[in-house]
Amino acid sequence: MISADLAAFLLLGNALFCSAYCCRVPKGVKIDGCDVGGLSFSRAEKCVRENLYKRLSPIVIHAPTGDLILEKELVLRDNASALVRSAKRGECLSLSYSREFPDLESVLYELCEKNARQARSAELSFSERGFSYSPHTIGVACDYHKLVSDVTALLPTGGEATLSVKNYSPSVTEETLKKRTRLLSSFTTCFDGDNLPRSHNIALAASRISGTVLNPGEEFSFNGVVGERTAENGFHPAPVIMDGEYVQGVGGGVCQASSTLFGCILRGGLKVRESHPHSLPIGYVPPSLDAMVSSASDLRFYNAYPFPVYLLGRAGRGSVSFFLYGMPDGKKYETESVVLSKIPPGEDEIVEGERGVLREGKEGVLSESYLLVYDEGGALLSRTRIRRDCYLPTRRRVGNLPAEEQIPFNEGELPLFRKENFISP
Repeated sequence: MISADLAAFLLLGNALFCSAYCCRVPKGVKIDGCDVGGLSFSRAEKCVRENLYKRLSPIVIHAPTGDLILEKELVLRDNASALVRSAKRGECLSLSYSREFPDLESVLYELCEKNARQARSAELSFSERGFSYSPHTIGVACDYHKLVSDVTALLPTGGEATLSVKNYSPSVTEETLKKRTRLLSSFTTCFDGDNLPRSHNIALAASRISGTVLNPGEEFSFNGVVGERTAENGFHPAPVIMDGEYVQGVGGGVCQASSTLFGCILRGGLKVRESHPHSLPIGYVPPSLDAMVSSASDLRFYNAYPFPVYLLGRAGRGSVSFFLYGMPDGKKYETESVVLSKIPPGEDEIVEGERGVLREGKEGVLSESYLLVYDEGGALLSRTRIRRDCYLPTRRRVGNLPAEEQIPFNEGELPLFRKENFISP
């Protein structure tokens, strides 16, 4: 039997012999032009791969946020080990190889996320002060699928690819919002700015209406928005029409605000559900185009457009205005007042114990109002009656006592205004 020491010696000698002669590439072998004949298998593999690396390039991806270079992330697979071990003397062999990118989809998706930006729509803010717009943000979209295809095609040898990006606008831009909030109509009436209580009431009503937004189909109620005309609700006493007479009442002047609003919304194409005339003719709007409001009478209208409309009210010294904004429908709206007849004031009203004319008489009016609709070219599309009204006449009121005689005087007979003529209290 062979001793253990002898067996170990034989194995070591066999390994040395294999290393020196059997574990080498045969003479004359070339792989991809690299002469590996006589080299050890490990050395031959290294030589072949070094030659391959010279032909390979990294993958460079150009993106707006900066270039991404892929090299270490690429995994190279080849048959160099098999070739050097199976090559025969004098053979010229070609290396087969492939490069893989194990995290291709996740890395490229992160790159797209880094370069993409979500578009942000413009926003509209509306209050009693008017409009303000926040600008929109342009979005950036990345073509992820094209990038995956381009990088996959570059895996064998490397090269450059560019991330395809495209800017896009959001569905709602600042320009879009401004087109949706153009001035549709406005209307102004004037009043005596020196009548401070009445001016206050008109301005208060206008301020409460200003900033109103009506969505499609939504109804507006003047009484609901302005509230009761009471001192607790901020209104002052001023002349109002009651039972055919002008008397002091809390909230006097509010009907001028409602009538001005009525003129604005008619010219803006909104649909009226309720409006009422005054009992007497008024001077700030034509007949049948007023809108009397009270605890029992309201001004109601609604938005028939498929888009929101916006109301602003402004009251200055001596005038009140309303403005309606929205998206124009290509039509123009106008109003027409027609006086059908006038009603005589009738006989004077005699007041016992008074002298002279206490109130001048005024004719009544039978009238109609119409809404006229024109197209963009100015052609009349329709003429629809809004209301037919009868405003009562006012009889002249005089006292039954004769007027006091006024003694005429000559300018030369006027007393002199000397200091001694004044008596201190």
